[in-house]
Amino acid sequence: MVRTRNAILPDVEYIHAITERFYPDGTLLRRQLPELSENIRDFVVAEHDGEIIGCGALHLYGLHLAEIRSIAVHPHAQGLGAGRLLTEALLKEAERHHVTCICLFTRIPEFFSRVGFSIASREDLPDKIYKDCIHCPRFHACDETAMVHGQPPPKLEKRYPQFAIPLVKLGA
Repeated sequence: MVRTRNAILPDVEYIHAITERFYPDGTLLRRQLPELSENIRDFVVAEHDGEIIGCGALHLYGLHLAEIRSIAVHPHAQGLGAGRLLTEALLKEAERHHVTCICLFTRIPEFFSRVGFSIASREDLPDKIYKDCIHCPRFHACDETAMVHGQPPPKLEKRYPQFAIPLVKLGA
């Protein structure tokens, strides 16, 4: 039986071992051990027979937006439902914080659509773009699909009227 729980510091090396296999092809952004340790409170892990087989994190931007990130399941454990359980646990955590929209970027939109996510425009998620995407080597040729669960956040100009124009042009 697979179960999820909040991650603790001793889990960092397991999280790193699971996620690092997804770094070379760009599926996940590279996260070093110190960064994972710093952000361990964002993580949930999935366990099967006492072994950590998957992980995921919820990054909070504010009440208007959170991001599910670093979702990964060890290849030998895929098909056990860990990805769905991790996603559901992170959605519950976002709900606990009263977040109105949860986003993610993925190459497997069909999986996330089965748990209630819908396709969104990257331009609707400037918090994510300015935090991570501008550091990604694929920024100008992104092959991931932006998805949201809940109501997309208000435009940046409505939240911060002082930003009347975008800081960077998104897309080509």
